[in-house]
Amino acid sequence: MNDIRRDPDYLDDDPILEYLNNFGNALVDAAPGARGESNFNFGFFAVRDPMLNAFALPGGFIAVHSALLIAAQNESELASVMSHEIGHVEQRHIARMLGQQRQDALLPIAAMILAVLAAKASPDAAMGVIMGGQGLALQRQLSFSRDAEREADRVGFQIMRSAGYDTSGMVSFFKRLENSNKLYGELPAFLSSHPLTGERIADIQARVREMPRKQARPDSIEFHLVRARARVLQDESVKGRADARAAFQAQLAQENKQQQVAAQYGLAFLALREGELDKAQGWLDKARVSMQPKPGVFSAEPDGTSGEAMFKGLGIEIKLAPGQPQNVLEQAAKDAAQAQQQFPLSRALARQYASAMIAAGQNEEAARYLREQVRQYREEPKLYDLLAKAYSGQNKIALQHMALAESYALTGALPAAVDQLHLARKANDASFYDQAVIDAREREIQQKQKDVKDDGKKK
Repeated sequence: MNDIRRDPDYLDDDPILEYLNNFGNALVDAAPGARGESNFNFGFFAVRDPMLNAFALPGGFIAVHSALLIAAQNESELASVMSHEIGHVEQRHIARMLGQQRQDALLPIAAMILAVLAAKASPDAAMGVIMGGQGLALQRQLSFSRDAEREADRVGFQIMRSAGYDTSGMVSFFKRLENSNKLYGELPAFLSSHPLTGERIADIQARVREMPRKQARPDSIEFHLVRARARVLQDESVKGRADARAAFQAQLAQENKQQQVAAQYGLAFLALREGELDKAQGWLDKARVSMQPKPGVFSAEPDGTSGEAMFKGLGIEIKLAPGQPQNVLEQAAKDAAQAQQQFPLSRALARQYASAMIAAGQNEEAARYLREQVRQYREEPKLYDLLAKAYSGQNKIALQHMALAESYALTGALPAAVDQLHLARKANDASFYDQAVIDAREREIQQKQKDVKDDGKKK
């Protein structure tokens, strides 16, 4: 995960990350036992990739490709993919695969021993035994992988049903995946690590028919807004932005209200990325108006709060854009404070509030707020980055480098963390207490470096 976070294709976009984690953890909560005996946390994130895919890593980290996020037409389709990956984690497929590989590693060794014996009779027979042993090991791994995929499909089906999503979404997404595979070609069944897509579709269709029909939960507006952000961020080349603009213009012509709002929001975000701030604000205002129910028409959200956190967040992003005058930055800080009070559980808005205070020159208030935040959320590197900026604005050099050291340590850049501690120690404003903290943290990080190095040697 440390390597992925440093990769330029990691979509480090707070609204996308927050949506995926809220959505994904709601699915996990619908799967009793998914968190294991230790009740560990899951982490969900997105990567910039044109393939329709998702993957799970050890430790419960689950990634969604940007193309998949854009291609999913509703939350049930997205739930089918994320539930499938949760199924992999719940069934401990990665750990079981590693155990299987250790067993299979003995097969080529046994084949080599047999080959030595067979070589006395025929060199060709010896070569055949060697190749046969390697082929058997590979085939066992592929067979295990296909069985794991089938099991993840079954578990994922139950998870999304328990969470209230339409299970036919799994069928529709597999069909979308099948059409995508036709462009690249699908491997023969015996060479593939996954069952054939058609086989998976038939299996899920049979399960859907066996289940009684029930009302599926409607899509949230946040789903469509997040897809709009992903479409803009997936390809920020000139052609990519032109394609995104064309897609949003086509969405505007649809009768679906959520699609229209998402298109307007997407055009606002696209204009922001291109530095056209007035145009960005104009499109955002249109999206807000479109979200309001028409007079005399019943709305499921009469208070208009659906998607409000993301609307407020984009409005603050526009005010914090480079080149904005001081009075606009001060208004951004006021808007961010209001948004943070309205949505206290939003981590994206919490970090945006700190950024807004720093941009408005309110460094002391920002540092005070961020110190409270890092005590509650010790695993968020962005908080320490912001705290370092706030300290820099106050000319507190030692504390600035100490905060940066914590950020680097959390992202796995341990040598850089030690370097920051060295700079903090040399700072003229480092107090006796700061020196003691620096010494203690340096010993801890150096010990962690040693542990990582020792683990590498064992592997």
